Amino acid sequence: MTLAGARQHGADEPGGPTEGAQAAAHPNLALAVVVVGVLITAVDTTIVVLALPDIQRSLHIGLASVIWVIIGYLLVITLLSTQVGRLGDLFGRVRMYEAGFVVFVAGSLACALSWNELSLVGFRLLQGVGGALITANSGAVIADTFPPDQRGRAYGMNSIGFNTGAVLGVVLGGVIVTFVSWRWIFGINVPIGLAAVVGARRVLVDSGRRQQRRLDWWGMVTLGIGLFGLLWAMVKLTSQSLDMTIAAWLVGGAVVLVVFWRIERTSPAPMLDLDLFRVPTMTPSLLAALFQSLANFAVLFLLLMYLQGVRRLSPIHASLLLVPGYLVGGVVGPFAGRFADRRGAVLPATVGLAVQVVALLAYAQLGLGTPLWFVVAAYVVGAVGSGCFFPSNNSAVMKAAPGERFGIASGLLRTFANVGMVFSFALAILVASATITKHEAFAIFVGTTTLRPSVAGPFTDGIHAAFYSSTSLMVVAALLSVSRARPRRHQVGPPTGAGNGAPAGP
Repeated sequence: MTLAGARQHGADEPGGPTEGAQAAAHPNLALAVVVVGVLITAVDTTIVVLALPDIQRSLHIGLASVIWVIIGYLLVITLLSTQVGRLGDLFGRVRMYEAGFVVFVAGSLACALSWNELSLVGFRLLQGVGGALITANSGAVIADTFPPDQRGRAYGMNSIGFNTGAVLGVVLGGVIVTFVSWRWIFGINVPIGLAAVVGARRVLVDSGRRQQRRLDWWGMVTLGIGLFGLLWAMVKLTSQSLDMTIAAWLVGGAVVLVVFWRIERTSPAPMLDLDLFRVPTMTPSLLAALFQSLANFAVLFLLLMYLQGVRRLSPIHASLLLVPGYLVGGVVGPFAGRFADRRGAVLPATVGLAVQVVALLAYAQLGLGTPLWFVVAAYVVGAVGSGCFFPSNNSAVMKAAPGERFGIASGLLRTFANVGMVFSFALAILVASATITKHEAFAIFVGTTTLRPSVAGPFTDGIHAAFYSSTSLMVVAALLSVSRARPRRHQVGPPTGAGNGAPAGP
């Protein structure tokens, strides 16, 4: 699947693309369309965070329920990423990518017209279906369009889309919520999404070999129930103490996840394609994405809690302090990706994780009177680390994946990263709220209240503990990343049915 006029490369050519990956005649146009898809999903994530107080007041949503406007969206993407990636392998990755825009636009329009809590959360789930189709197939579109020695640069350019979208979300979100209405944070996606659909229809053409694959309905259902059970319990713990009901949700979710794992081991077409884990470097790359996301996604929430609660800034002013970090991270991404193309992904990915450890340790030193420039500088350092890690690690996963499984591998990467994102928020709130009431900590994050001066010190200590916990998770991600550089005594063969096989290293 490439642009019209693409020329086919030999699948067994040394250093060349795997089967199904072709060098496109106009690859930059294809990349531009993919970047727009990443941008629009990134805008939607940050723009919603700023609108939570207005949404809660407008629709009279309970404090503990409003966060599902964010979590529900991420949970759907997590559950569907591997399955819609499988649909891309089956029906065409570009076709599924374009379908994602259509569904996303429809969900955005419906969110803008929602009338109560149930309708908004439900339409956000629909939006998540579109987001899953876009994010799960975007990596596969890049892998199909660019040969392996150019994918790192392409994923680096993709990171510019994410960072630009995050910045636009912060700026546009503040302007729209302040001067117009929260409903337009969803309405703005409609013209952008329609333009992206038109661009994709004109630029991208499905021409890759289709693979007959089944959907793993039982795996998807059990994973969904298990993750929902754990997540529901963790969100409840952010606003109330542990009781028998919450404990039952925790235990039940864990048990269902065990059932899910048993199903995946025996299913002829598992949701988690276990054969892919036999490809060298695949498992540490995916686990590094999981732990990095689990540690890093919490940073946004923790910094907003610090800036809004301890430093008493408004949501828009707090978010604007993070804009320089997004800008720098977007600039670093392409350079890190190009380095990964030339020298391999292990070094830039691991260095990126180590730099993020430094940033997290800096956050853990924030106090009641820390200069705000220190917050900006620390966030820039963390963004440099993220800009090094993401394109390099993404390139490593897609380079290791067999060509006919690009869709599944891309979806699997998004699943691991999104599982970390979904649980990162709840984990951060749980740790940070250990020194004050959970209800007050939650309200500070949402932006509906400010911190009482008498508890500012203890709450800062709780935030420090949360940053230290994130640091430990990031260290685990760095160790997983560097493990890919160890010499191997035995070369593991390609997965059964993998076609041409995969490169041994990132």
